[in-house]
Amino acid sequence: MKRRVRRKRFILMLVVIVLGALFIRSDWLGKRIYPISYQDEIKRNAQHYELDPLLIAAIIRVESNYRLTAVSRKGAIGIMQIMPDTAEWILKQDDFGDITVKDAGSQAHAGIALGSWYVKELNRQFRGDLIKSLAAYNAGPGKVRSWLEKGVWDGEERTISDIPYGETRHYVQRVLYYYKKYQDIYETL
Repeated sequence: MKRRVRRKRFILMLVVIVLGALFIRSDWLGKRIYPISYQDEIKRNAQHYELDPLLIAAIIRVESNYRLTAVSRKGAIGIMQIMPDTAEWILKQDDFGDITVKDAGSQAHAGIALGSWYVKELNRQFRGDLIKSLAAYNAGPGKVRSWLEKGVWDGEERTISDIPYGETRHYVQRVLYYYKKYQDIYETL
């Protein structure tokens, strides 16, 4: 009986030590739980468009969970889930070399380039307001402007719950969650 008690104590102590080691190495554990794929493409585009790479990573995590060929029910394509007509418009706004709409739905460098450009453009349209820009990435800039003009939503983080579209409300909350989580775990990419 004493041997059994000692064995249980030993196993319990081992569990405590292992859990303690995991919490001490929380960055290690955090990077395993919240990995960031395509870091080179994210860093390159974030630098080019003067964006925080961790923000781009958070958007990708919520949009596609790093799946290159993701397609939404509404038809958004690729790693950053851009609507094909939006991708066509983006391609006319800047020089993206030989990137096509089809590439945006299947290649990391293309999807991240177009998505990052679009985040930068939404930041410009909404004067650097992250919350409004994220809402616009999901619902469209025209819809967000309409909400703001009609007083349906004031665009503030504290009133995200007032965003009329449940999908957009949830989207903004999730991107902010992952963005803050990435900031806690990764100093930078």
